Amino acid sequence: MNRLSLPSKLSFADRSRLAAHPLSKRLFSLMVEKRTNLCLACDAVKSSELLYWADTLGPALCVLKTHIDILEDFTPEVPLCLSALAEKHNFLLFEDRKFADIGQTVSLQYGKGIYRIADWAHFVNAHIVPGPGIIEGLKRVGGPKKRGLLLLAEMSSSGTLAEGDYAKRAKEMGEAHADFVCGFISLRKLSDHPGMIHLTPGVKLEKGTDDLGQKYRTLEEILIENGSDVIIVGRDILRSADPVKTAHLYRERAWNAIS
Repeated sequence: MNRLSLPSKLSFADRSRLAAHPLSKRLFSLMVEKRTNLCLACDAVKSSELLYWADTLGPALCVLKTHIDILEDFTPEVPLCLSALAEKHNFLLFEDRKFADIGQTVSLQYGKGIYRIADWAHFVNAHIVPGPGIIEGLKRVGGPKKRGLLLLAEMSSSGTLAEGDYAKRAKEMGEAHADFVCGFISLRKLSDHPGMIHLTPGVKLEKGTDDLGQKYRTLEEILIENGSDVIIVGRDILRSADPVKTAHLYRERAWNAIS
């Protein structure tokens, strides 16, 4: 039997042992240790706000997802502070950069410029539109630093083209580059490779949509019916009356759904 197509449900602890990429191993292990599969999407535009939520909600998280280029007051000290908070609260950093260019260009965008993303972000993500060269370009920079890539296979927005055959191709490309690709941004489980982790956005406690076409599914639908691993939640936590309480509610319900 192919080791990468095990039919039975594997625990995160099992998958940590089977995963080839050290970052996948680390993520699975900390998820078990902290009993959380919650990723916070923090779209703060002020550095103080981003760092506040990283510190305040960090204990409930396995991953913090950032958009570093929307900060209005970015300084090189911000990633240093984020890294310190990630170490303090034992979570990983995912810069939601969505690279989508040829390999040479993305290698520069990843490693150079004012953000120097490869120096601090454990994960980044990329579209597969340019072909496998985008993976190779990012790997050239991130591989030596033991960073990981998440491929955008599916999206939760209305009318998205990232579905069907596109998602299938993303799966194939990810599995072919498992030495650098750690998983997928998807709406469901795509790969039986035990080291591939699936992170899903568009999560709420109740189904719905927003005014820009974002579709929301319940975490039980995503984790139980669709077999994903990690839920990505942003506004429903940060705009709630009690973000700490809401974050822990999501963490508890999400963990119970896969336990």
